[in-house]
Amino acid sequence: MAGATENGMRECLASFKDPELARGLVEYIQKVDAGEANLMEVCGTHTVSIARNGIRALMPEGVRLLSGPGCPVCVTSNRDVDAVIALARIPGVTIATFGDMTRVPGSTSSLLKEKAAGARVEIVYSPLDALAYARKNPQEQVVFVGVGFETTTPLVAMTIKRAKAEGLANFSVYVAHKNMPNALEAIVGDPSLKVDALILPGHVSTIIGAEPYRFLAEEHGIPGVITGFEPVDVLQGIAMLLRQLKEGRAEVEIAYSRGVMREGNPVALAAIEEVFETCTVDWRGLGPIPESGYRIRPEYSAFDAMARFVPEVEPVREHAGCRCGDILRGAMAPSQCPLFARACTPENPVGPCMVSSEGCCAAHYRYYR
Repeated sequence: MAGATENGMRECLASFKDPELARGLVEYIQKVDAGEANLMEVCGTHTVSIARNGIRALMPEGVRLLSGPGCPVCVTSNRDVDAVIALARIPGVTIATFGDMTRVPGSTSSLLKEKAAGARVEIVYSPLDALAYARKNPQEQVVFVGVGFETTTPLVAMTIKRAKAEGLANFSVYVAHKNMPNALEAIVGDPSLKVDALILPGHVSTIIGAEPYRFLAEEHGIPGVITGFEPVDVLQGIAMLLRQLKEGRAEVEIAYSRGVMREGNPVALAAIEEVFETCTVDWRGLGPIPESGYRIRPEYSAFDAMARFVPEVEPVREHAGCRCGDILRGAMAPSQCPLFARACTPENPVGPCMVSSEGCCAAHYRYYR
């Protein structure tokens, strides 16, 4: 019985790369008359999938795929990066972070440069790794850098709860978490941008479900489809969006039903609600967006790194010529940035869009250059 179930799963997963299914979807996309349309994906994994599989080149004339603020490392502001660097400079503090964050340039430095200068910077793969490191090294003050959307926020919340339950006094978090729906509000409300439909993020939606996107259709008349990451997933999402546009509909549909429930994940949402409250935060390229970020609630303030250490953060300085902000808004393609593939490369990134593996510039450099 187990073998039959396993074979069924393999067949199901294989279907998402089935060339016949993909060809049928491409034929529909190229024949459907939806007029001129700008479709924006707001997930870094979608950005990479679209680039890796050559999906942008399959679009019919008049249909453009834009990349939005879907990379959490990329949308982290210089102010946040500078704050983490300031924490790293405090004697006795160890920064625990994901690898991408070490290379993101702040105003004058990066965590990688600070580590070379003697700061303690540990690369971890989850907040639980940082918690384990803090247990093993009680003489160090361990600060985990919490970056990401609703996908990673629940695990950080649960880690803070565990640290409190254990009475761990040498663990805290720098919170740079953000939520996606309010950023989409800023995108579709920007009169300088023309976004006709949205390829909605799969990972984020496994946590929040489909309901938080309802305002896109009801208030702005913009269709949205939540989809997965395989080639057929993405093509199906695009086909569904073009069908909505052709029929003059605006709905939020789920093409990723194997991973997303309309109501989301109630356990994960409850963890976020218990530990965090929403607040206004800065997004690179989008500026301050009300209620689009998270901060630690007073009940857990002992684990707020900024409240514990109150570091002196240097004045923010943006990098001359870097157009990451405009790229994250979908206002320009990476190739239109004057630094792209010249002064800014994956080996020597000027902006975070070239640093992260999910960054739009890194994807364009790898697959389109």
